[in-house]
Amino acid sequence: MKYGRWIMKRGARMPIVAWLIFIAAAILEVLGNVMIRKGSYESGLVSIITGFLLLGCYGLVVNLVQWDFSRLLGVYVAAFAVVSVLCGRFAFGERVPVSTWIGLLIIVAGGLVIQFGKEFKW
Repeated sequence: MKYGRWIMKRGARMPIVAWLIFIAAAILEVLGNVMIRKGSYESGLVSIITGFLLLGCYGLVVNLVQWDFSRLLGVYVAAFAVVSVLCGRFAFGERVPVSTWIGLLIIVAGGLVIQFGKEFKW
């Protein structure tokens, strides 16, 4: 996408704008999934279509960061996991088990390795 090049160049470090883009994309993805789930169990087609639209918007937003695809989604998954668990805990009042919090830490650690792995001296 030509319009996304000014936001994040391929191979760039992880500035605050990338984190903001990932958080926005994660929120859109979580909301899209919520709407599809709601439509499937409760309110029907309008919620499902809204969910599809939100998921499409997520795809556009996350790709504003123009990194290699594997790195982009690898780091994004960590942001998505954090938003998902926090949404479940605070928006839906779910009791999140300790094992999920530990798993979340492992996912975030993996995202950090993907992001900064080239800088590590192995």
